[in-house]
Amino acid sequence: MIELQEDNLAEVLTPRAVVLYGAPWCGNCRLLKPKFKKLSGETEGVQFIYVNAESFTESRGMADVSNLPTIATFAGGKLKAQKQGNKIDLVKELLNELA
Repeated sequence: MIELQEDNLAEVLTPRAVVLYGAPWCGNCRLLKPKFKKLSGETEGVQFIYVNAESFTESRGMADVSNLPTIATFAGGKLKAQKQGNKIDLVKELLNELA
């Protein structure tokens, strides 16, 4: 899992990526992040990225983030799908749709 250190999501996206948008103050984000990281180590061919949605507004703008946490998938640098919530099953659903 990559955790953005600057507002450069467009530059680091690979052909297939799943992005977790969160914030340090968000309890649900803190619950999902370790599960997201664990799943990233078990999944090949898809890049996992964590974006602090409050600090990196340009990266946040690449998806329609209105609530946190938001999980979004990208293919070829373009937004494909997104869901909001703190369940790892949402990430798995999006990964299946991306495959």
